[in-house]
Amino acid sequence: MKRKSEKRKRTLRRKTSGQMVKKPKEEGDEEEIRSMLRQNGSIAFTDRLYFTVQCVTPKTVPDTHYFCMDDELVYENFYSDFGPLNLAMLYRYCYKLNRKLKSFTMSRKKIVHYSGCDQKKQANAAFLIGSYAVIYLKRAPEEIYRLLLTGNASYPPFRDAAFGTCTFNLTLLDCFFAVQKALQYGFLDFSKFDINEYEHYERAENGDFNWIIPGKFLAFSGPHPKTRVENGYPHHAPEAYFAYFKKHSITTIIRLNKKIYDAKRFTDVGFEHYDLFFVDGSTPSDAIVNKFLNICENAEGAIAVHCKAGLGRTGTLIACYMMKHYRMTAGESIAWIRICRPGSVIGPQQQFLVNKEPRLWVEGDIYRKKLKEQGNKHKTAVTLILSGVDDISISDHQNKMSRKEDTELYSDEDDVGRLTQGDKLRALKSKRQARSIASPLSAFYYRYSRTPKYQTVEVNMMD
Repeated sequence: MKRKSEKRKRTLRRKTSGQMVKKPKEEGDEEEIRSMLRQNGSIAFTDRLYFTVQCVTPKTVPDTHYFCMDDELVYENFYSDFGPLNLAMLYRYCYKLNRKLKSFTMSRKKIVHYSGCDQKKQANAAFLIGSYAVIYLKRAPEEIYRLLLTGNASYPPFRDAAFGTCTFNLTLLDCFFAVQKALQYGFLDFSKFDINEYEHYERAENGDFNWIIPGKFLAFSGPHPKTRVENGYPHHAPEAYFAYFKKHSITTIIRLNKKIYDAKRFTDVGFEHYDLFFVDGSTPSDAIVNKFLNICENAEGAIAVHCKAGLGRTGTLIACYMMKHYRMTAGESIAWIRICRPGSVIGPQQQFLVNKEPRLWVEGDIYRKKLKEQGNKHKTAVTLILSGVDDISISDHQNKMSRKEDTELYSDEDDVGRLTQGDKLRALKSKRQARSIASPLSAFYYRYSRTPKYQTVEVNMMD
């Protein structure tokens, strides 16, 4: 018995001192792994999180976990545009990366996000991890941008959704600043973000709309007199939007394209409705910009803005508001609007915003100063004062000319018999989304009764 007991003790000692117990990592091993990753062109965001570009899939090693999002999160282009990826994709990326970093089984591993040889996908991958660093690591946009440039990749700037030559470069730095300011001003809060709602309503058959500033601006594709499919795009009547608009305290609709539906269909049920027409693909006059800002500054609730596709003209005027009231640059405004609603702000509208930036910043400073001096209760009066200041910068002759041009251009006969830029963009969006299935938009039609309450009748939008 004594011999057996001694034998068991010797066996136990061999197990505990030999291969049965894993040796703890040495500090030198950690440094060796970091050195190896740096030699491979990896960029360190933290002591565990790295980013790199690898044309060949990296080999799996015990102490490092590699993952790639190039084929999982894919930008749906209109023409030659390729990014940035939308808000839902950024949310999915952040959720996935946070799970990896918090995973118990990966707690001792380096996490490396790698991108392949496609430069456009590299730019989107850099946008994802850079935005993650801004949101969750609280890193400064300039720091992240400089860090990414130290790697073994060069990132092409993003471009607009127009067909033809690119006239404006949207950089990763613009995108990182846009994300930072969205956090600062409360546009972005992933703890409250409803990804299912975002992905449902951005689809053409479900309304084709996105919040740009939650609770303030919703951009949507223009309603149609009747629910029908035209040029491959499903149109929705004004009644399709009533239930959602009422639920989310939208009180004002601004139309920027020609009169296709009767505005009374909105105003008869209590919405404010304004028309500020300018030609598809063009830039607004100073008078239109001033009117738009005045309406938005005095609206009691949220504002739904549309042109034909809800991309070019719509994004341009919302960007003007963002530059004036949040002191965002033209690039930051364009970046945020495209992250929320890809394809927004097109062609000459981009440089128009760059040119408008200094003036809108000054107007915003004056507006905030007046509000501070007179108090929020005098907000309406201040807005009217500023509208007068805006008009001073435009000569009487220019004002008369722009009003005359607006009247002449505003015709129901415009664009008859030909496809406009908005038509083409809507058709492209509908075709690319047809690959997946989603339930159609159902809506509620509100009618005034003789009592103050609304009567609600459900309408099948596919009839």
